[in-house]
Amino acid sequence: MKLFFASDLHGSLEATERVLEHYRQSGAEHLVVLGDVLNHGPRNPVPESYNPPKVAELLNEHKASIIAVRGNCDSEVDQMLLEFPMMSDYAWVMLPTGQRLFLTHGHLYNGEKRPALKRGDVIAHGHTHIPVAEWQGEQIIFNPGSITFPRNGYAASYGLLKDDQLSVMTFDGEVLASITL
Repeated sequence: MKLFFASDLHGSLEATERVLEHYRQSGAEHLVVLGDVLNHGPRNPVPESYNPPKVAELLNEHKASIIAVRGNCDSEVDQMLLEFPMMSDYAWVMLPTGQRLFLTHGHLYNGEKRPALKRGDVIAHGHTHIPVAEWQGEQIIFNPGSITFPRNGYAASYGLLKDDQLSVMTFDGEVLASITL
């Protein structure tokens, strides 16, 4: 199984084009979008190349391969532009290892506030814009960072699940965080 993770696009056309280029090159089966897709949000500046309608158009080209959850900046108006569902606060993916992958944005559930999980399950979320791939207690916390507004001095990043390896990568190929399931 190969999954590609992107979070916090915030309507940036340039960031979305980079994500989709790397997604296509990765050979991943699905693009997992962890929220904050079209809107920049009131606490963020308007990103360069801000173009939510065009971002929606590009993402819609991959609608059959996208698994998406709602972020705190996403709304029903955004859903009207997108041809794949993204208004759920979370989604589950069963991994071939038997572990569960809990997908969420991070504003409702995260490493500090977890749903009922088993040992070895993974919480994948965005929201903080900070890359993470590590055990915290009995679960793995995974955050692909942010494409548009990386924080704490990190470069723009995305996530990749390949076989049993979860990694956060920069667009230059640097591994920022990695963990084996």
